[in-house]
Amino acid sequence: MDLTKLFGVAGKVAIVTGGSRGIGEMIAEGLVTNGVRTYITARKADACDATAERLSAIGECISIPADMSSAEGLAAFVAAFRERENELHILVNNAGAAWGAPMGEFPDVGFDKVMDINVKAPYMLTQALLEPLTAAATPDDPGRVIMTGSVDGIRVPVGDNFSYSASKAGIHMLARHMAKFLTDRNITVNCIAPGPFESKMMAYMLEDEKIRANIEGTNPRGRIGTPEDVAGTVIWLSSRAGAYINGVTVPVDGGISMLNA
Repeated sequence: MDLTKLFGVAGKVAIVTGGSRGIGEMIAEGLVTNGVRTYITARKADACDATAERLSAIGECISIPADMSSAEGLAAFVAAFRERENELHILVNNAGAAWGAPMGEFPDVGFDKVMDINVKAPYMLTQALLEPLTAAATPDDPGRVIMTGSVDGIRVPVGDNFSYSASKAGIHMLARHMAKFLTDRNITVNCIAPGPFESKMMAYMLEDEKIRANIEGTNPRGRIGTPEDVAGTVIWLSSRAGAYINGVTVPVDGGISMLNA
């Protein structure tokens, strides 16, 4: 029951997709800081390399830029990772996209892009990495797959991000479905559902002082999420303390998903 062992993740190997900024960067920094050799990927190579360079001052962080929305980009990333590692302990499927448009004007591309990146890519990447995930897994310390969902997949959003909310509700169910089929390989699959955090996706709202104040004021916790909030949840799910958690979605939102439940 030593906390350093119960919640420790040092010595593990992780992948964080979309790890160059926002919630992905927060998660990557938490893992790197706590002794996890962490691979990050993002479509923009300069941003991915810059984040890895910054985090390398703390611990081990390796950049493998890739476009996870295409089969070719995903395969190239997996090949590059497999050249370096035989085992994978933690896979954080975090990369995502959003699109907003009024009903009646929502374009096909707005659905296809979001569903491909938010739902299809996490499934295909997990499938492609089953061998190293299985190689690292034991009954007491299973391989961990953690999906990034959203509170917008739990409650009805106020905006017109129709494909985004559908994709996040889908990823919550996909995590449960995958968990059922991977548990006999000693791999758990869980999902986090973040609420408001400092990210590019939310910047257009949080940079407006009135909108930010309203978001903070209506959140039961009275604030925006911090890096510690989301990184701490991922570390818990990735540690011995989270080894018996499987097929669940954990809201990391200060309680806002309760308001319109």
